[in-house]
Amino acid sequence: MAVATATATLSSSSSLPFHSLHQQFPSKYFTVRPITVSLSEKIPAVTQSSEFTKLPIRTIPGDYGLPLIGPWKDRQDYFYNQGKEEFFRSRIQKYKSTVFKTNMPPGNFISSNPNVVVLLDGKSFPTLFDVSKVEKKDLFTGTFMPSTELTGGYRVLSYLDPSEPTHEKLKKLLFFLLSSRRDYIIPQFHESYTELFKTLEKEMEKNGKADLNSANDQAAFNFLARSLYGANPVETKLGTDGPTLIGKWVLFQLHPLLTLGLPKVLDDFLLHNFRLPPALVKKDYQRLYDFFYESSTAVLNEAGNFGISRDEACHNLLFATCFNSFGGMKIFFPNMLKWIARAGVELHIRLANEIRSAVKSAGGKITMSAMEKMPVMKSVVYEALRIDPPVASQYGRAKRDLMIESHDGVFEVKKGEMLFGYQPFATKDPKIFDRPDEFVPDRFVGEEGEKLLKHVLWSNGPETESPTVENKQCAGKDFVVLVSRLLVTEFFLRYDTLDIDVGTSPLGAKITITSLKRA
Repeated sequence: MAVATATATLSSSSSLPFHSLHQQFPSKYFTVRPITVSLSEKIPAVTQSSEFTKLPIRTIPGDYGLPLIGPWKDRQDYFYNQGKEEFFRSRIQKYKSTVFKTNMPPGNFISSNPNVVVLLDGKSFPTLFDVSKVEKKDLFTGTFMPSTELTGGYRVLSYLDPSEPTHEKLKKLLFFLLSSRRDYIIPQFHESYTELFKTLEKEMEKNGKADLNSANDQAAFNFLARSLYGANPVETKLGTDGPTLIGKWVLFQLHPLLTLGLPKVLDDFLLHNFRLPPALVKKDYQRLYDFFYESSTAVLNEAGNFGISRDEACHNLLFATCFNSFGGMKIFFPNMLKWIARAGVELHIRLANEIRSAVKSAGGKITMSAMEKMPVMKSVVYEALRIDPPVASQYGRAKRDLMIESHDGVFEVKKGEMLFGYQPFATKDPKIFDRPDEFVPDRFVGEEGEKLLKHVLWSNGPETESPTVENKQCAGKDFVVLVSRLLVTEFFLRYDTLDIDVGTSPLGAKITITSLKRA
């Protein structure tokens, strides 16, 4: 959800993963589309080579510039002179290619090698998911890896390649967590987000507007703690400090990839040239660790069965919950409501009518089967995940010499080269999606709409495929979709419509609610 994102993410490459959530959310809890495998995945390599001949073999355009100077110039463009979207768009236009060479932040002094080959279309981008072609070791955050001092001295699951033995053990442990707590997801979401709605209403009554982000942060953390660990943070030493502590801890991991809105020279100097000392958040992290250690006895007991120490297990539980899952909800929930609010009253009426009718038919309760009868709601969630994925960047290092195909050409990548994809360009590919830059609420409704789901890639893999211990697809994929559906469902059971103001924050949109109309 990685952030994960973070999902994100919830959606990062290892947000609560295992062999298949389908086995942990059976039809009683979650209706899941069967796994489909594209024909190209079954074609032998020699046949694929013959397919490549239909397109010209091109030299990868672009360059890395002079040492030190090239990475610095690209970083200035990426963060300050152009911004992310224009950084990539201008280079596509310059090189007349969605595959090209450039440098990715942070560059000098933090990253040992900022050189990447960029993949920005829906055809080349999936190469990043194929672990037979790319290695994922220590690439979760890109061209640099945060200090393991921030994760108890361990390389946590997100940084492990599937070829590493610990990868499978940790995935199975986290799937045990999801499996054992699946019955608590819907009721605890209702409790935590009812509290959020009441908080927003009180703030609206007092100030005429309400800050969604801070209320969502608290609700998301409370929900995750209650549903996955049976613990209410407010009743522990942690109190309501969880989201703030997580925010500081995440900043120390991701600051080389962020801007904080400071004056340009100061912002760049402080965030992108040296690592902030982990010791400054050691006490904060310890408070989080103590909470998870005390709240996850059953899971820690199970860790021994997988050959994992209680200490390593706890650090991974903390990371999966706070960085991947909480991070994903922190980023994606406000972004999703942004798109829904902007879509206007007509969509709000459709959602309210569909949701209320399905819940009424289910005896007045939100159930998995009831949500499966809400096609517009489901499509809206997928469309938000398509247009605004919670984890935008994916990386992989070529395991061997590769031929990578875009819509317009075939490119040779050498063994050891770093591949990078900026997902919003791949999931807004105009050769795949009609009106790709528009939020189309019913894009995925019906048989033809469902065919497009294979191009929804937020989970570090196609929506039509499933996570396994052998891949890096977010195995909390179905969990993320479930809680996102729950948010839309709970919202439109309670409200008819909303109006918002949208600002920016280092992670996602900053949403101020200016109007809420109760049902």
